[in-house]
Amino acid sequence: MALLVDRVRGHGRIVAGLLFNLLVSICIVFLNKWIYVHHGFPNMSLTLVHFVVTWLGLYICQKLDIFAPKSLPPSRLLLLALSFCGFVVFTNLSLQNNTIGTYQLAKAMTTPVIIAIQTFCYQKTFSTRIQLTLIPITLGVILNSYYDVKFNFLGMVFAALGVLVTSLYQVWVGAKQHELQVNSMQLLYYQAPMSSAMLLVAVPFFEPVFGEGGIFGPWSVSALLMVLLSGVIAFMVNLSIYWIIGNTSPVTYNMFGHFKFCITLFGGYILFKDPLSINQALGIFCTLFGILAYTHFKLSEQEGSKSKLAQRP
Repeated sequence: MALLVDRVRGHGRIVAGLLFNLLVSICIVFLNKWIYVHHGFPNMSLTLVHFVVTWLGLYICQKLDIFAPKSLPPSRLLLLALSFCGFVVFTNLSLQNNTIGTYQLAKAMTTPVIIAIQTFCYQKTFSTRIQLTLIPITLGVILNSYYDVKFNFLGMVFAALGVLVTSLYQVWVGAKQHELQVNSMQLLYYQAPMSSAMLLVAVPFFEPVFGEGGIFGPWSVSALLMVLLSGVIAFMVNLSIYWIIGNTSPVTYNMFGHFKFCITLFGGYILFKDPLSINQALGIFCTLFGILAYTHFKLSEQEGSKSKLAQRP
């Protein structure tokens, strides 16, 4: 009985974590797009604010004894911190330069790229039917992007870089948590300030710092409040991503991410009046078909593996 109760509680925590990530992830996309469209706040500077607020949030959490910091060698976190910078910067640049539909659809490519990384770099195997589901996902993304009336070549470059770095980052997060024996908060507590320092050095080379359009420029109170709110929500997004990947897997996180896919697409067309052609809609449905097929096959295989283990003497 006690084992059943513990198992239910464990599933309950995972469901709560996934739903919380769903809420904050959707909020951060719409809020960041609003900041770019209506205030023109610079991308890397906004990302820097996100990292600093994330580190301050974790500092407060450890002072409140929500978690205990664990000493970690910085050299073992450098690559993770760098990929964290690329993950956030490139996805934000994709959001800034693409419609929300194209931005969101491009993110669906993260699952195929993660599978490729785990296959070629970690010798993990996937069934043929799982591999075949990647065809409609990829085809749908290409179809949507090609027929996007607001097609932006630079935006697609940023989207492709975002997918690649995001996939590497998600695989490395799960690996590092197990390798260093730390939880999500302990890892992010050391990684966030390192990523902040990297961006602090990089920002002056790409964006103005003072004056019009700079992070310390003459921004309105409403713009600054939006940026601060974006930083707080980004902290919640980062924390929930770490928690989900650490307690499940990168593939599980992306499978759940597809539920956010439809909601974000719908919100983009409603809030920002993004145009949608028939060919784009066909691309979206093609990708959705691949996503649903992938999810169905993945869950079936997981249940099959559990049954085989249970039948062993």
